[in-house]
Amino acid sequence: MKRREFISLLGAVCFNRPAAALGQQAGLPTVGFLSGTSAATATYFADFLHGLNDAGYVEGRNITVEPRWAEGQYDRMPALAAELIRRPVTVMVAANLPALFAVKAATSTIPIVFVSAGDPVQLGIVASLNRPGGNITGVSYLGAELAPKRLELLLEVVPKATVIGVLENPVNPRTDSEIAELTGAARAIGKELVIAKASSERHLDAAFETLVQGRVGAILVNGDPLFVLKRERLVTLAERHAVPAIYEYREFTTAGGLLSYGLSLTDTFRLIAGQVAEILKGAKPAELPVLQPTKLELVINLKTAKELGITVPPLLLGRADEVIE
Repeated sequence: MKRREFISLLGAVCFNRPAAALGQQAGLPTVGFLSGTSAATATYFADFLHGLNDAGYVEGRNITVEPRWAEGQYDRMPALAAELIRRPVTVMVAANLPALFAVKAATSTIPIVFVSAGDPVQLGIVASLNRPGGNITGVSYLGAELAPKRLELLLEVVPKATVIGVLENPVNPRTDSEIAELTGAARAIGKELVIAKASSERHLDAAFETLVQGRVGAILVNGDPLFVLKRERLVTLAERHAVPAIYEYREFTTAGGLLSYGLSLTDTFRLIAGQVAEILKGAKPAELPVLQPTKLELVINLKTAKELGITVPPLLLGRADEVIE
């Protein structure tokens, strides 16, 4: 068994344990973990647990971890956050931006460690990156700002595409800024955008139909938690309609997507685990700087490219961090 498979199995065991069993670890500090995805699809949860292990915290031995999953339904976030706060928890992890807003509304005293796309100062989450203030710190990475780069990479693969489809979740707080970034970038190079929105699983098929009817030559799918949750279905829809697509995370490409460009979720959640460990050791979130990872990964699935009849430029292959064959 490969090391990553073992870690994923460890994560599956941990986040499928009954909540009552977790709560029975009397006297142990408890870390709440709120995500917009699901236990079955959140491979980064195992990375988080591994990061805690590296820092000396082992779930069930000297720490309890209580995960909650919104399954792509953002309206469940407030109730899940409140449930964790009531247990109570020692530290809260908000695994994405919708989770962060729910947790932030639920407590102003329990330390919160977040993962957020975009500027947390501009979003009103922290006072500054170096000294966040209050009870919140975490990891902030480029979100909407990377969308034009994904558009650029997509067009290196399908340079003749004149109409580009964009799949967004209108409920996600970063959607408006991402659309604005993409609109400006597309206008600058003479490309047209067709934007389709899906806020739940039942909207995905209709959203793809909108894009297909718009005669798009390629599709850009953002990294919304709902889309991460339903990545296999999105990849299948792109395959069914024979449309090249670029995604935000490696997990889409390993599921059969054409290419992805964005942050490494593995690295990000290990950083988050390190910050949680610092807080458990006595650090105050107000004094822990918000981290800004700079490592981005380009992953290309050559098998999918061949199925689509696409020849990936050799220079682009040479720049890829990983090529799946």
